Amino acid sequence: MKKITLLFLLFVNSIIAQKTVKVTEQTIKIKPNTSEELLFGFTEGDRIVFSFSEEDGKRLSEVSVAEYPDNTKFKVLDTKKVKKEEIVVIHKSAYQFQFKNNSTEALTVSVLIQRIPPGEAAANFNTAVKWVTEQDTTWNSLTKEVVVGYDTLQVQKTRKVVTYEKKYEEMVLDKNQRVNAKTTFDSSTSSVFFTLPKNTITENETKKVVAWAYWVGVGKESNEYWQQNRKMIVGAVQGATTLFTTPLGGIAAGAITNLVLPANGEDVEYALVNEENKKLFLEEKPVKSFDFGKGVATFKKFTENHLLQGRYFVMMKNDNYVQPIDVNIKVSAILEHKKFKEETYMDKQITPKYGKKIVSEPTITTRKFPATFDYKRK
Repeated sequence: MKKITLLFLLFVNSIIAQKTVKVTEQTIKIKPNTSEELLFGFTEGDRIVFSFSEEDGKRLSEVSVAEYPDNTKFKVLDTKKVKKEEIVVIHKSAYQFQFKNNSTEALTVSVLIQRIPPGEAAANFNTAVKWVTEQDTTWNSLTKEVVVGYDTLQVQKTRKVVTYEKKYEEMVLDKNQRVNAKTTFDSSTSSVFFTLPKNTITENETKKVVAWAYWVGVGKESNEYWQQNRKMIVGAVQGATTLFTTPLGGIAAGAITNLVLPANGEDVEYALVNEENKKLFLEEKPVKSFDFGKGVATFKKFTENHLLQGRYFVMMKNDNYVQPIDVNIKVSAILEHKKFKEETYMDKQITPKYGKKIVSEPTITTRKFPATFDYKRK
């Protein structure tokens, strides 16, 4: 009889041993004043069998097992080891095994975690844990001011409208200037000044310079080429309404982009400057110019806002030792003339109407947590 009883106990122990599943067996190093944790998932009905020991027989400050996040199932303070502590799992969940070391030296802990499944169907349950991020939405009811309709109102207003608009050319300067040779007793440097038409702005009328151009030409060669350009311009615009009457006006207005220039003849050194730099030019000092160069004839257009008003000087220098030169300087400006009047008109104004209304607004909360490997949101 004793022999039969012994065999029966061995058989039962063998079955129990077969049902015990190892979850992890590992060594953990815990730095001073830190903690380490392990996370595993268990299914409903599992029995967790938990053992640990500090390899050098030193004490841990705290060892605990909790159903995540804070449902503590086991906790012990100031201990060297725990042997086969058993915890019954009520709900499928992730479990946190935490080891705290509040000492000033590192500790090494051997950990063994096993599970006894509730039956064959749960024997192969995956104890891995995954981190899940979910958003939960709650709806809050509140009273708000909301748009319930609109009022439309016709309002009489006034505005300025253009009743007259014209652009036209105004000849600002057309002058011949003698520049002496270098061997004469007089200076071989000369200058001509001009002032652009002054902008006038009133409540109902404006006149302002929108562009201008200048021409510098030496001797009869440049005059002949000017006349050639004039004939081409007159022929091109004959019979049409235009805002310019000279080749320079065509350049300033942007209607033409180039003029024919002589290649041979006496040349002149020139610079377009303000009054301050005029003095420097006459003293043969470095100047800041708006345009400069040397040639038989040249031209240039200006449309920059800061250059459309004021007085300018065309400086000229003759480098010929015996021959004086006659230089023709022309300046043309394009003016824009506008007249305005006030007119009345009806403007539609739409004003929203507000009323109180009970509305539901969502509050979205994001949470991140460890879950069993087979977790699915309900």
